[in-house]
Amino acid sequence: MTVTDYILSDKTAIIRMDDGKANALSYAMMDEVEAALNRAEQEASAVVITGRPGRFCAGFDLREMTKGADSARALVTRGADFLLRLYLFPKPLVVACSGHALAGGALTVLTGDLRIGAQGAFRIGLNEVQIGMPVPILAMELARDRLNPHALQEATLFARIYTPDEAVEAGYLDRVIDEATLLEEATREAARLAALPGNAYARTKTILRERTVNYVRQNLEMDMIRLTPPAAT
Repeated sequence: MTVTDYILSDKTAIIRMDDGKANALSYAMMDEVEAALNRAEQEASAVVITGRPGRFCAGFDLREMTKGADSARALVTRGADFLLRLYLFPKPLVVACSGHALAGGALTVLTGDLRIGAQGAFRIGLNEVQIGMPVPILAMELARDRLNPHALQEATLFARIYTPDEAVEAGYLDRVIDEATLLEEATREAARLAALPGNAYARTKTILRERTVNYVRQNLEMDMIRLTPPAAT
């Protein structure tokens, strides 16, 4: 069973995550999204990543995370490669946050060059401390890069979860719009960004973000040794 859809619309690739459940970052989900990115890199000028209505992404697959420390470390290590691939994707990447986005889902939101959220009773944020995990360096550095400085402590240390409007103030999202027009607006914005010179865009993104990416990669192995998985519920 596939857990993603891929549509090419006027040179914009739309990647939709839908596992029929919470859109967890399972191995299958990450593999399929990366395969779609590989395809988009060859045939598209920009990418939109979204979920299904009400569910963007619930974060790393809790079935794997609660099997034990080794399973959790393996999944988060794979997740680091996945999120850093998104973060350095050379073409414009627009996130259309279609609903709840927690933990690794919130990090997926943060990788977007432009992040548009659906209005609604949705929860967005890093809940690691709430579930007994220290925030990994990967998550902390993405948050440090993308969140507004005044929100960094409450978003990470205090594990505050935000509504979409609050998420704009914190820096998770750039703006919030009606759910009915979310994908249309995200696709339009992707096309607008794709009109910028591609080589300059890709190189500037690398210059902007490679320091963070290199720091995460240099510290990943030690961070995984210290990783405490969430308790099974």
